[in-house]
Amino acid sequence: MTFRRIKYKSEADFAKLRESAKVVAVTLAEVAKNIKPGVPLTYLDSIGEQCIRDHHAIPSFKGYEGFPAALCLSVNDVVVHGIPKAGDVLRDGDIISVDCGALLDGFHGDFAYTFAVGEVSEEVRLLMDRTKESLMLGIKAAMNGNTVGDIGHAVETYCEQFGYGVVRELCGHGIGREMHERPDIPNYGRPHSGDRLQPGMCICIEPMITLGKRQIYIENDGWTIHTKDRLPAAHYEHQLIITDKGTEVISSYKQIGEVLGTNELY
Repeated sequence: MTFRRIKYKSEADFAKLRESAKVVAVTLAEVAKNIKPGVPLTYLDSIGEQCIRDHHAIPSFKGYEGFPAALCLSVNDVVVHGIPKAGDVLRDGDIISVDCGALLDGFHGDFAYTFAVGEVSEEVRLLMDRTKESLMLGIKAAMNGNTVGDIGHAVETYCEQFGYGVVRELCGHGIGREMHERPDIPNYGRPHSGDRLQPGMCICIEPMITLGKRQIYIENDGWTIHTKDRLPAAHYEHQLIITDKGTEVISSYKQIGEVLGTNELY
């Protein structure tokens, strides 16, 4: 087994990471304008790719280990890594996680948001709201000197009180010149355990929370991950940097909020 070292970033690196994150924010907001019943997933993917390229960036996901699209579009019981396929169309009552990555000037931006399509049930709306809240709690735990276990514990304990499943096979991650770096950021854990958060780190926290049980399976395409009980899942992701002055969320949902008419903390 090859031991992967944590790759610490400089202030110059942080500046570039902020710019990559801005491309993702603009792209997610552009996709948000087109999320409605009847819209093909391939159309959303084409909008996302065009927006990324219009900002002189490269879609991080397209071609990554063979992934065929610019966006991961995961509908209802698809937890993450959904591939937009011809014939797949959004329907009223669906939810869709849109995960976007952009490579700009050698550094990756990567974060995600789950959208409601038309009117969703109260049960599903609560799953979305609480998954997003668990992300905010994870961010609060992501302080210099804390550990990845503190983040996971914050997400897990909040979500499990509602009877939700917390997916364990997938996790957040470090990010920089590579899209996935150390440390791994699980959505469960023990306080004060695992890698310690220190200045120079850039990480992505991304709760993947299910309405039912946490067990998952992968489709034959090798990418699309479903809940085993086929109940819906929600997925939100923010990108943040750890500095000696504190933690800074460099991703932003605010432009999405302007499209949706919602107030977003970050």
